[in-house]
Amino acid sequence: MNISAELQQRLLEASLAARAHSHSPYSRYAVGAAILDEQGRIHVGANIENAAYPQGWCAEATALGAMMMAGGREARAVLVSGPGPDIITPCGGCRQKLREFAQPELLVIAADPGGIRQHWTLAELLPFSFGPGHLRP
Repeated sequence: MNISAELQQRLLEASLAARAHSHSPYSRYAVGAAILDEQGRIHVGANIENAAYPQGWCAEATALGAMMMAGGREARAVLVSGPGPDIITPCGGCRQKLREFAQPELLVIAADPGGIRQHWTLAELLPFSFGPGHLRP
């Protein structure tokens, strides 16, 4: 999916704002995510760590939960922001979670406080993925 530079900027600002609410006292690696749904709304999340590893959850999972609770059913784009300088991408588990609520063409954008760094489709990050269509008759 191709989205405007203005919308990408809105996703960046939302993700960075969400990142400020990260609970990451153990890794000190704050992550924010902003998901654009099929209705054009933006939903955010941050990573939330737990002393009992691996009971925490990722920013993308938090944002997907917010999207579902607001009535969204399909992610059209996701922007994930980390601290930099290394480029951040969704972990394997989050790639699969995104696949549940998105098409392989989902735009995945990586960013940090300096701005947008790179982008891919979900199919590029999770080739030959297993999705809901595999379980439908």
